[in-house]
Amino acid sequence: MAIGRVSVGVPVRAPASAVWDAVTDWPAQGEWIPATRVRAVHGDGRGVGGRIEAFTGLGRLGFLDTMVVTEWLPPTWCAVEHTGRVIRGTGAFRVTPTSDGATFTWSEDLELPGGALGGLGWRLVSPFVRLAVRQALTRLAHSIEARH
Repeated sequence: MAIGRVSVGVPVRAPASAVWDAVTDWPAQGEWIPATRVRAVHGDGRGVGGRIEAFTGLGRLGFLDTMVVTEWLPPTWCAVEHTGRVIRGTGAFRVTPTSDGATFTWSEDLELPGGALGGLGWRLVSPFVRLAVRQALTRLAHSIEARH
């Protein structure tokens, strides 16, 4: 199976702890990820074994991304396993302290269906995926910076 990789990082002029709190506030992710609602479905989703789901779409048209937290190392690292029908693979958040705040990096290694055709499709859409993720992370960074 082909793997689609995306990794995008943005600087945030705020303390690393503030970045961590913002990115692991699952319901608030809808404020910076377009057309997406996120919620914890097991406990608060914070910690190994926590379960989260994200619905991306408009109205009923869209897809559900279910995830299990597999690594939890606050305030710097969270990894998830995507367990849904549409999205499968792994994802991670990394918060790296810097001299003027932090860098937030979002990475995904997604399993692509369709073999070589899926790989070709990924090559066609991945620039748009990276752009969308960068725009979402920039919106997040501005939101965090406005509060700090």
